Amino acid sequence: MNSPPRRPRRRIRTRIVAAAAALTATAVVASVTAHANAAIPPTPSGWDLVWSDDFTGAANTLPSSANWIIDTGTSYPGGPPQWGTGEIQTYTNSTANVRHDGNGNLRITPIRDGAGNWTSARIETVRSNFKPPSGGVMAIEGRIQVPNVTGAAAAGYWPAFWALGSPYRGNYQNWPAIGEFDVMENVNGLNTVWGVLHCGVAPGGPCDEFNGIGGSRACPGASCQSAFHTYRFEWDASASPQQLRWYVDGQHYHTVTQGQIPEPHWSNMTTHAGYFILLNVAMGGAFPNGVAGSTTPTANTVSGVPMLVDYVAVYTRGGSNPPPTTPPPPTTPPPGGGVNAYAAIQAESFNAHNGVGTEACSEGGQNIGWLANGDWARYDNVDFGSTPPRDFVARVASGAGAGVSGLVQVRIGSPTAAPIGSFAVGDTGGWQTWRTVPGNVSGVTGRQTVYLTFSSGQPNDFVNVNWFHFRR
Repeated sequence: MNSPPRRPRRRIRTRIVAAAAALTATAVVASVTAHANAAIPPTPSGWDLVWSDDFTGAANTLPSSANWIIDTGTSYPGGPPQWGTGEIQTYTNSTANVRHDGNGNLRITPIRDGAGNWTSARIETVRSNFKPPSGGVMAIEGRIQVPNVTGAAAAGYWPAFWALGSPYRGNYQNWPAIGEFDVMENVNGLNTVWGVLHCGVAPGGPCDEFNGIGGSRACPGASCQSAFHTYRFEWDASASPQQLRWYVDGQHYHTVTQGQIPEPHWSNMTTHAGYFILLNVAMGGAFPNGVAGSTTPTANTVSGVPMLVDYVAVYTRGGSNPPPTTPPPPTTPPPGGGVNAYAAIQAESFNAHNGVGTEACSEGGQNIGWLANGDWARYDNVDFGSTPPRDFVARVASGAGAGVSGLVQVRIGSPTAAPIGSFAVGDTGGWQTWRTVPGNVSGVTGRQTVYLTFSSGQPNDFVNVNWFHFRR
């Protein structure tokens, strides 16, 4: 590929291809049945539950926007096409593709329309700072049933539960240096779970990209497709050298140690702010095609078989520095009449602007809009205090057409200064269809003049903003 892909083309081992061919020739579709929800298990002694979603929303509702961002389209704005993997589906925010089932599960369902086009869903956590405390351990865990389909009918199904390094947001060209932990991957209806680390440089490098350093095994007891299994990844910073470990139903099957990843590659993937978690079901692409030995999906692939997610949870244990959590916005302004960087700053409260309009907002009050390349809004006397923020979040909406997207950027002191943080945004489903999106920021303290600037490769308006604030 011309640029480093988000998720790589993998050279699949001969024995896997042979096994896939044998299973494809003999297996049949399994029916989707109802499954009782299991609550998030009690937190084990010595561990702390730092984040979770039990997916207990009402039937036919989207996952919580406080927890999840729903990715749409066929790439991040400015990122590799087809998400860097060759997968063929378009991700949507339709409840046909992603929804609570009303029984405590999230369903991600790939669907093929009458013209042969596939849609599916991909979600990622709003929070992007998951990492172990200094000298401690972090675990990412989920209870999941992969799509219950096998054989020829499963060709191209690629469910995944994974995590990406936070610096990927808004950049999309720094993979694999920022790190990727594939907690669970499964393709083509095989009774196999893969756990993989991606790191370093591509091609080649310490993680043998575009392969990654992977391990695999059959799901214990019932097949991966026919039952829920608990998939878990642990990053153990209390060990020396540190360890990355993969489990299915509590059974350890893969380890990568710090000693296997030379510097600067280990530090590049472990010293940034942390990771965000993703859930998706792709269709086709490098991994399922490589395993099948041919292009997937095929005319025999069955539409509409969901991945069911009972819960996702993140735990930490030990250490001296737990990952920061978002503090509640202070209710009192900073001394001297400044604007509190850590409380909501209404976007329409700008002190100066270029190319910015205001309008009534469906969430109350006003929002700024008609924002396009080169526009900016200035906010004076924003007080960050003596401790710098770790990120910022903004409430944005977009009704931009297909292929129209851009960056929301934060700059200090001048609209032409280098950005200290940004995130990309495209169509959210409408100019009043609001989404809360985070972006990492570099360190800034004291009282500053803050600019929101808007950058795009197209001349079209691409975003509205309701409010923003920073988080420590």
